[in-house]
Amino acid sequence: MNKDILLSVRNLTLCRGDGAKLVDGISFDVRPGEIFGIVGESGSGKTLATRALMALLPAGITPTTGETVFEGQDTLAMSPRDLRSLRGARIGMVFQEPMTSLNPSMVIGRQLEEGLKLHTGLSPSKRREAILAMLERVGIVEPERALSAYPHEFSGGMRQRIMLASVMLLKPALLVADEPTTALDAVIQRDVMELMVELTRAEGTAVLLISHDLPMVARYTSRIAVMEKGVVVESGTTEDILTRPQHPYTRKLLSSLPGRGETRAFQSEDVPVLAVEDVIVDYLKAGALFRQSQAKRALHGVSVTIRQGEVVALVGGSGSGKTTLGRTIAGLIHQTSGEIRFGGRPREEDWATYRRSCQMVFQDPYSSLDPRMTILKLVEEALRTMPGLSSAERRRRALATLAEVGLPEEFANRLPHELSGGQRQRVAIARAVVRQPKLLIADEPVSALDVTVRAQVLALFADLQKKHGFSCLFISHDLSVVEQIADRVIVMQHGEIVEEGPRDGIFDNPQHAYTRRLLSAIPALDFNETGGVKLKWRLED
Repeated sequence: MNKDILLSVRNLTLCRGDGAKLVDGISFDVRPGEIFGIVGESGSGKTLATRALMALLPAGITPTTGETVFEGQDTLAMSPRDLRSLRGARIGMVFQEPMTSLNPSMVIGRQLEEGLKLHTGLSPSKRREAILAMLERVGIVEPERALSAYPHEFSGGMRQRIMLASVMLLKPALLVADEPTTALDAVIQRDVMELMVELTRAEGTAVLLISHDLPMVARYTSRIAVMEKGVVVESGTTEDILTRPQHPYTRKLLSSLPGRGETRAFQSEDVPVLAVEDVIVDYLKAGALFRQSQAKRALHGVSVTIRQGEVVALVGGSGSGKTTLGRTIAGLIHQTSGEIRFGGRPREEDWATYRRSCQMVFQDPYSSLDPRMTILKLVEEALRTMPGLSSAERRRRALATLAEVGLPEEFANRLPHELSGGQRQRVAIARAVVRQPKLLIADEPVSALDVTVRAQVLALFADLQKKHGFSCLFISHDLSVVEQIADRVIVMQHGEIVEEGPRDGIFDNPQHAYTRRLLSAIPALDFNETGGVKLKWRLED
């Protein structure tokens, strides 16, 4: 056994029942204590390859060749009993979505105790002591109270911290982290990753980091393997692959990273397209129907203006109030006080016209598209209340808009589940722009997409905005995307606007501490002539 190698994967091939290869002869090594990254788009096979290490493959997918040697033993040849001893104790795993990997019907304390009961001989009092110490270490406020709380009572970032705590309690030799920060905003992403690095270094644990987020992988890994369609196309040190990529697919991934777009200047107008004036939104707490004092204030007197043809980005962490503001502008949430004016007039004077002129693209297209309706019917539906359009004209206009977003007529009769995530988001955009709105609200429209698909959707969005000239409120926690697409930036924290101004001014000379914290979590990109990229972390000496 080579003591310099903790995990050795050699010629691993995974096949479906029909013989199709999903992972084709991949090989890589992970050394003790290092952070090794596997990058690639959805469908590249990176998650399947790492699940094979612990025999957690979906039904119908089996290893046909190769070996996965961990601490001198081939895990593919282990008995179920030996695998149960291995999982958790020696190899831990943090999954992409903690809400689905934490049991919603069990309190946190019981879930954290399970592994300790199974793999250690600690007494109940010692187990409780270890759990409380770990919860405090991962930054959970009031760990005693957390023991009796359920997963839904925590934010996404806190749930991911709890998942880390449950894995690191057993001090595994290898931690497999599968897209551990995909659903989190930039600041929480960085906090969770820094916590993971701190915990694993303290215990000497190696990390196998699976992600399509290249900047995050670049920041934390020493070596990476790039996967495409089940094959490792390139591997080596992170610095070499980023600065001198050899494979066309790696160069394609790097070229898809968002960079700063062109600057557009807008003259002040007497009458903006949208004017939000001192809007306050209060949410009533459970049981507080008749006790207004129990309300939680989500927006504290927010004022926003958007000019004709302008793209205004609304940024901030989870819970900052940005989605609440977007939904309030769209009329999906009623404001407690304040006024929203459209074209200089209160929107309530003509709700029908406003709802036709203001459209919204939601974060998750799969949940916002009716799964029983065809793509054509979904886009046509947006035109049902448009006056003066016959059914033939609605069909013609819907097909023309689908073609405009890159979905030709052969997609018309497909259902949403037959499309990829990027294609579903194109349908959502088509449904919004088919009515030729004056204002479009885009709420995290690319946060769930791979880097290359995200680049395609952003390019499409920019083209449509230039062609149709609609104004846009672009809501995002990803400042690298904002840097590419926005003309002006508004930064929110705790339901208040803390800073706003032209995009270049916000990115190059941020004034507020919270804005500086947001920007420090994303890199500035410097592309070179070989198709590589150098990442420089902002506001760091």
